[in-house]
This record gives sequence, C-alpha cells and structure tokens, in this order.
Amino acid sequence: MSVSLEGIGLTAGGQPLLHPVTMELSAARPHVLLGPTGAGKTTLLRLLAGLDRPSSGRIFAEGRDVTGRPVRGRSVAMVYQQFINYPSMTVFENIASPLRVARLPRAEIEARVQGAAGLLRMTPYLSRRPLELSGGQQQRTAIARALVKRAALVLMDEPLANLDYKLREELREELPRLFAESGSVFVYATTEPAEALLLGGRVATLSEGRVTQVGPAGEVFRRPADLATARVFSDPPLNEAPARQGDGRLVLAGGIVLPAPAALLPDGPCTIGIRAHELSLDPLPGAVPIPAVVRVAEVTGSESYIHLDVGGLPWVVLAPGIRRPEPGEAATVWLDPRRCLAFGADGQLAAAALAEPA
Repeated sequence: MSVSLEGIGLTAGGQPLLHPVTMELSAARPHVLLGPTGAGKTTLLRLLAGLDRPSSGRIFAEGRDVTGRPVRGRSVAMVYQQFINYPSMTVFENIASPLRVARLPRAEIEARVQGAAGLLRMTPYLSRRPLELSGGQQQRTAIARALVKRAALVLMDEPLANLDYKLREELREELPRLFAESGSVFVYATTEPAEALLLGGRVATLSEGRVTQVGPAGEVFRRPADLATARVFSDPPLNEAPARQGDGRLVLAGGIVLPAPAALLPDGPCTIGIRAHELSLDPLPGAVPIPAVVRVAEVTGSESYIHLDVGGLPWVVLAPGIRRPEPGEAATVWLDPRRCLAFGADGQLAAAALAEPA
C-alpha cells in the first residue's frame, strides 16, 4: 500500500491552514508528523482521511486519485488523542464494532478480534468493559479497533498524549512492532521530538502550516534543513545566539569567539543553535566557556534543567544528576563548537557542526 500527496494544501477565509505538501507514504514503517500545537498536523490528517477537501493538490492511493472521495469511501481508520470506546460494550464488542457494521461473517469477526487483541496484548481483557480498564488498556482497545478494520491507512493523532508517563513509555515501545507487523500505512502525529525519534521511520516537521523537512527521523534531527526545523525538533527549546562571521572569526553576541574556520561560514550575520543536552556546566575538552547567570533550576530526578541568562538570552542546560544552583548565581556554561548548528542569515543550515562543512 502507498499513498501520495501532490501539492495538497488547504485555505480557509483567505488564510492558508496548510501550505502545499508533496509526500510519499508507504507501509510497514511509521510516518511521523512532528510539530507544536497549531502547526497543521491535524489538518493534514483530516485531509488524508477525507474529512476535509483540499483547496489544492491531489491525493493518490495505490495510484488512484481519491482526492474527492469521502471518508466512508476510503479504507482509513483513525485513533484520536481522547480514546473513544463504547462504555456499555465489552472490549471484544468494542473491537468488533466496525466489523459488525460491515456485516462480516461471525467466524471472521472472531478471528480478526482475537488477532488484533493478541497484537495489543488485550486478550485477557476481552470480556471486560472500558471502565474496568486502565487508561493504557482503553487506548489499546481503541488502537485494536482501528487495526481490526485492516484499513489501508491508519491515522493516529497524538494517541498517547493523555496517558501517564509509564503508560506512554509502554505503548511507545510496542508501536514500532505494530507498524512493522501491519501492512497498513501509518501516519502518527506528535508534539514530542523524543517520541518521533523513538518511533523512528520517516518524520515530517511542521511549523506554522508548512512542512519544513521530510526524511529519516535521525537524519532530520542531526541535520535540520533550517532554523524552523531545528526549533521543532528540540525539547527543551533550542538555545540560540546571534553571531557574525568575518575576518576568519565567528563572534557571538557579547564578544565570545568560537574557533570556526573562516571557510566554513559565509561572512555576515548568522545564528548559532545548540540543544540543551549538548551544553555542560562542567569543563569539556575543546569547549568554550561562556559566562551566565542562573534563573531557575528544575530537578526531574536523574537530571536537572538549568535555566540561564546568557547575555540576555534565555538558555537551558540539561545536566545529569541533581543540580540546585540558586537563582542569580553566577555560572559558566561550556559550549563545544563541534556540537553547534549554524544557520545563515536566510535561516538555512550552514553547518551541522562548527568543525566540518555542511
């Protein structure tokens, strides 16, 4: 199964909700839509499902144009952020409900429900009702109901967002197996970069209604095409600093000089970006010390987020262990140029590290 988008866009009231998107979707691996709330992820999912009609472009399934076909005429299933189950029905009946609507034979319904329940490890709970289940089990039931249809296209709109941390981690680990074992095309929307990396496959980053980059998740993370993509694929937010390349030197605001070769970046203004886990509060070989002032420290258990004021810029350092510096305390943050991203004045990636050309 394959789905192709050719210049799909949506405009409402003269305003673009989704700028034209061209993308190829194939089976057996996840396609992750990554972006903040309002970036256009749900809009794109609704266009794929046939719930909305695009203002421009076409959608093809196995080479057939399905652009104007309504959702009931497509082989599609959708899993939402709010898990939706019928409270008066057992888990078995919830999973079987779309098959009964399709009037499939009883033996086939039984076989499909058992198969989907086994895949989601829900077999022991088939006789229970949703209110007797945990939140994770209820979402598994909703996912099983989507899979049992054997739809060619399965759309998942932040399906784990309302689950607690332990349940999210449990399902995140299982989803790649489900994607691999199913013959469906999976499109999974999330706001979390860590989830996109864990699921793997291909990722499309979205910002303000635009798809900014499409590619293997690890590659897009390591080499974001532009500043907008790097911001989407960073949590905590990307640490940024204006800089200027000239006379063989790269100088950050405040006069901090980074040892970047003159040929690496064109002369002129640029922006340096570095993720929180790439910075350190302890000296690192080859790193440049930068003075800072502590704003606040957040201890999460095994690691700490240290929010800093770096020359008037808000930076965050992800430090291992428990660190509790006091607000207003002077600090030194160590920046390794080899771990920096550099973006030109046009916002495009100029270097994925200040030790090698882009």
